[in-house]
Amino acid sequence: MTLSETVQITQYLLAGAIAVQSIEFLVQSRDRWLALRLILCLMLLYPPAASVAVWGLWLFSLAQLHRFDGPYNGGSDKMTLLILTCLGLYHLAPTDYWRELAVSYLAVQLVLSYFVSGYIKIINADWRAGRALCDVFRFSAYPVAESLRDWANFPRLLCAMSWGVMGFEVLMPLALLNPLTLKFGLCIAGLFHLMNALLFGLNRFFWIWICAYPALIWFQAAVVHPLVGL
Repeated sequence: MTLSETVQITQYLLAGAIAVQSIEFLVQSRDRWLALRLILCLMLLYPPAASVAVWGLWLFSLAQLHRFDGPYNGGSDKMTLLILTCLGLYHLAPTDYWRELAVSYLAVQLVLSYFVSGYIKIINADWRAGRALCDVFRFSAYPVAESLRDWANFPRLLCAMSWGVMGFEVLMPLALLNPLTLKFGLCIAGLFHLMNALLFGLNRFFWIWICAYPALIWFQAAVVHPLVGL
């Protein structure tokens, strides 16, 4: 997969992810500005207009941060802005070197998003003992159904799930060693986000993190593989 193909696929995925967010907002608030956001998503599907669309969506995301005094949906909004920034810099870059650097930065940040999250959990005694996940099911507003709160009554299961999540996250950088491990790692990561969507309603994380996967696939093949082969 070439760099230009990687960017194009990322833009297609991003257009879909942001369009779904916009439709959700539009149904709830009927804000006319969201119609403009949908138009920009459509423009993102047309390569000659992609640069304008990316920076338009970037400005929209920045305005949204100001409007809600921070990320409206936490990490998913941050990842959206990160992807838009890297794509915007790609389109502004004067040479291939700087374009590659913009996409590489996105790939590295994606890996770090998993590793840092896992590291923060693994140094936390409550996560290591499974108590943190028990509390999520028992007390938080995240479970999408009240029946899921019964999972808090199975501490051994939740302890095993906690270690599964922590292990996957801190080991994610090792997935870059070769294409096979990367495919396996991304499948596990996608399943992780899907389960978060089904259990906790964090559906936006699923869509927006997948948007960054093409950058990581390109990065492994174009940057990491040649280095590992030395």
